[in-house]
Amino acid sequence: MIKWITKLFSSIQKEENTDYMKKYLIVGLGNIGSEYVNTRHNIGFKVLDFLARKESLSFDTVKLGALAEYKFKGRTFLLLKPNTYMNLSGKAVKYWMDKENIPLENILVITDDLNLSFGTIRIKPKGSDGGHNGLKNINLVLNTQQYTRFRFGISDQFKKGQQVDYVLGDWDEEEKAKLPERLEVASEIIRSFGTAGLENTMTTFNGK
Repeated sequence: MIKWITKLFSSIQKEENTDYMKKYLIVGLGNIGSEYVNTRHNIGFKVLDFLARKESLSFDTVKLGALAEYKFKGRTFLLLKPNTYMNLSGKAVKYWMDKENIPLENILVITDDLNLSFGTIRIKPKGSDGGHNGLKNINLVLNTQQYTRFRFGISDQFKKGQQVDYVLGDWDEEEKAKLPERLEVASEIIRSFGTAGLENTMTTFNGK
């Protein structure tokens, strides 16, 4: 009888651990407000909005953000758009990471990157903030840089002293025409992160 109970407890514990590893927090960085919707800095929001529309998902207003749940091949992806504004993104990430008991290795943060040409993708398992205020705050709040970030290139085609205007500016017509294809690839990356793993995802998509 004792052996049977021990075996049952072990089986339940194993199942709980498996469920724990099948949940992912996908964070798209951006700023709330209609004036920011189509800006380059909001590419994180745009990626999640694209995936949500494609899969007929809806975002609910929750504590510190908007959240949608996406189920795919036995995995649960929590798509989070923080409403804290970019500079305080870490607060929302930490709250939902703790609330949903999601391990650090199952977090993917989507952000814009001035150092990459438009639409270029770079996925890294860790790294510095690179001058990005959203990543800077996440690093500070989580007290680590050991989480996966998905950088989406927005290029650096601006004149000296115009960086803020460029980042908070709208996409140009050529970029708008190319965005749908890039957003489709971004959706594939999210699914791959949860199903194929980080290493395979980096091999398949980096530089694509």
